[in-house]
Amino acid sequence: MTHSSIMVDVGKWPIFTLLSPQEIASIRKACVFGTSANEAIYITHNDEVFVFGLNCSNCLGTGDNQSTIVPKKLEALCGKKISSLSYGSGPHVVLCTEDGEVYAWGHNGYSQLGNGTTNQGMTPVQVCTNLLIKKVVEVACGSHHSMALSFDGDLYAWGYNNCGQVGSGSTANQPTPRRVSNCLQGKMVVGIACGQTSSMAVVNNGEVYGWGYNGNGQLGLGNNGNQLTPCRVAALHGVCILQIACGYAHTLALTDEGLLYAWGANTYGQLGTGNKSNQLSPVQIMMEKERVVEIAACHSAHTSAAKTQSGQVYMWGQCRGQSVIFPHLTHFACTDDVFACFATPAVMWRLLSVEHEDFLTVAESLKKEFDSPETSDLKFRVDGKYIHVHKAVLKIRCEHFRTMFQSYWNEDMKEVIEIDQFSYPVYRAFLEYLYTDSVDLPPEDAIGLLDLATSYCENRLKKLCQHIIKRGITVENAFSLLSAAVRYDAEDLEEFCFKFCVNHLTEVTQTTAFWQMDGPLLKEFIAKASKCGAFKN
Repeated sequence: MTHSSIMVDVGKWPIFTLLSPQEIASIRKACVFGTSANEAIYITHNDEVFVFGLNCSNCLGTGDNQSTIVPKKLEALCGKKISSLSYGSGPHVVLCTEDGEVYAWGHNGYSQLGNGTTNQGMTPVQVCTNLLIKKVVEVACGSHHSMALSFDGDLYAWGYNNCGQVGSGSTANQPTPRRVSNCLQGKMVVGIACGQTSSMAVVNNGEVYGWGYNGNGQLGLGNNGNQLTPCRVAALHGVCILQIACGYAHTLALTDEGLLYAWGANTYGQLGTGNKSNQLSPVQIMMEKERVVEIAACHSAHTSAAKTQSGQVYMWGQCRGQSVIFPHLTHFACTDDVFACFATPAVMWRLLSVEHEDFLTVAESLKKEFDSPETSDLKFRVDGKYIHVHKAVLKIRCEHFRTMFQSYWNEDMKEVIEIDQFSYPVYRAFLEYLYTDSVDLPPEDAIGLLDLATSYCENRLKKLCQHIIKRGITVENAFSLLSAAVRYDAEDLEEFCFKFCVNHLTEVTQTTAFWQMDGPLLKEFIAKASKCGAFKN
């Protein structure tokens, strides 16, 4: 999965507006949870753990049942390096640390804290039974049951089991962690997720298993009967699943090829199929979109989200009360923002990392080095100004330069190349395009760049220039753009500019550019426009 260097803004979750800018700046990881998204836990850069909010069922773990508007420190968890965290509807909270220890607290009416009792957990307590010898790497909670996945692929479950969601073969509640076996015996589990009263697991060969409540088809088995032990989702045979996510009563699955499947409840359009009919078996969605790299859902909400390879974020399902039945392209940079702004309650679907990535991709590094005197090995001088570039980049990116550099012997290679047939803004934009794939120029300069692109045979750049010109055409510049299009043989653009001029004939003929147009072109325009009946009046 690609990690982008986007700084997630915890301020999008209303509860975080309680904190000062200094407190916000100290946050490294955070999670908003609770029936009304009124509780929050966060971890600072110094690995201190704080909680604040309503404290329903002692879910803040502060040792009392008082709500707090001011963050309180959880000493027991400070320095423990929390790596995964999940919560139920009580709520109860379960987390694991980088050392593989599991801690739980909060609501415990169904033994979901795994300590063998049903007494509420006032403070974080380590979950010991069967887990002390295991290094746990991931935890997941349904409404009142809990699961823990170990480093070696073993899965443990405990708590509420009215529908078989613990996978023990009965419907008796499970007071302590129990290994989930049956069909999973001998398989290595690599990913887990819980709906309200159902459980899902992905194993290392890409198979998916489900158990627990299935009244809406959320197990994807083709029927709606509950399962007391893990059952393979046979319909996904032949595809390799990498990631699974569960909403309240629906499931999303992502394949190694970036394809997306959905099944289960669809009352709010959360499957993204374009209707509201439940699906008992997996259905492929978002087929016409590019590769998906991340999916998101949360057991307390009927909202779905997905992120594609280029970073586009889609959402569907229940979005602030509306039922969105098709994946809707948002302007968000991450799936987390969908839950902050549109889920009900506005909880987080995962423990959110807010650390800024210092890592730069190849594309970002190249962009950064354009016109950098420190690393460049070649300069262009245009209109008396220098532009610093790298021979290797120019050779890789442009046929014109490849040929040009080959015709020089290395020892004769000049350090400065003079350019006189193009202006500085145009030549600079061209070289920057070779580093960034994008162009940012006013339409008038894009004309000059179109000329350059034509003479250097850069077809994609030609298209980009034409796009900029079409977007920036106005009554004032329409004629100069038309004459340029004619000059550079850009037929498609010429047609576009011609139609624009004809459609705005009265305004255009009153501009100075119209009367400054050279004779033959003006004649040709009038003849062509008359043919279209433009001068009837």
